Amino acid sequence: MKPTISIEYCPKCGWMLRAAYMSQELLTTFTDDVHGVLLQPSEVSGSYVIRVNDQEIFNRKLEDRFPEIKELKQLVRDVVAPEKSLGHSDKK
Repeated sequence: MKPTISIEYCPKCGWMLRAAYMSQELLTTFTDDVHGVLLQPSEVSGSYVIRVNDQEIFNRKLEDRFPEIKELKQLVRDVVAPEKSLGHSDKK
């Protein structure tokens, strides 16, 4: 079964639009590689955690920042489709 990406975000912080934007980018890039992207409002203030299935790949509180979209695509790719080229997003 294809993996599901979840983005847990703090609705009180107004981060739903950021989560929606990131989910759109991920669905566009990984159309054939993932089952879908779940947007999950968090009950924990300030939470912004991205997981592939149950594997946490990014946590805003631990990193003290949000991921850049290029970085996020690379993190997801490394888990769901390591052989996949991200084109210009792979270049440093």
